[in-house]
Order: sequence, then C-alpha cells, then structure tokens
Amino acid sequence: MIDLDKELLGSQIKHIRKEKGLTQEKLSETVGITPNYLGEIERGVKTPGADVLARLAEALDVSVDYLLRNEVESGKNYIYDELTKKLECLTPKQRKTAADILDAYIKNLD
Repeated sequence: MIDLDKELLGSQIKHIRKEKGLTQEKLSETVGITPNYLGEIERGVKTPGADVLARLAEALDVSVDYLLRNEVESGKNYIYDELTKKLECLTPKQRKTAADILDAYIKNLD
C-alpha cells in the first residue's frame, strides 16, 4: 500500500490546474466530478480513487506518477505515450520520415 500524503497530492493538483489556467469548475467538469469534491481533494480533505486520479492526470496532461511524486514516469509506457503524442500531430508523410530516421538511428547504435 502506498503511503499517500493527501495534502501534497492536493496541492500538486491545484498547482498544475492553476498553471494550466483551469478553474475548479472546468477541471471537475472534464473529469466528471463535482467542484466541491475537487476542492476537497485539493485541500487534502479527501483522497481520490484510482479512477478519478487517472482522469485528473489525463485532464491535466501529466502522468499519475507526476501527480503522486512530482516526477516524470520513467517506464516505457510513458515514453510510448510521449512518442505517440508527437507523431499524432504529423502528416502521414512526416510520420514515415520520422520512422525512417528512427530506423536509421537504431541501426547505427552499434
């Protein structure tokens, strides 16, 4: 079981929310919770369940790990997600070029 500091988690969520220019109302609407519940989370009164925590992370465009520990996740899923996000904004031709560059890079690692 994780020893979770509710106040630290809440302040982290609040800080990121404000940094992104979101109101409690807007973030809570996006996440599917009430503004009152979000306020309780941000004040450290309540701890969100795993599903709410995941939706908060997604809405704030950060990893759950970042919310919990203020660190970027180091696992391969995070890297895959980052690469996918970068590739999504490219045209098909640009994606092909990026894939070719990556292939060439990998072949030359030896």
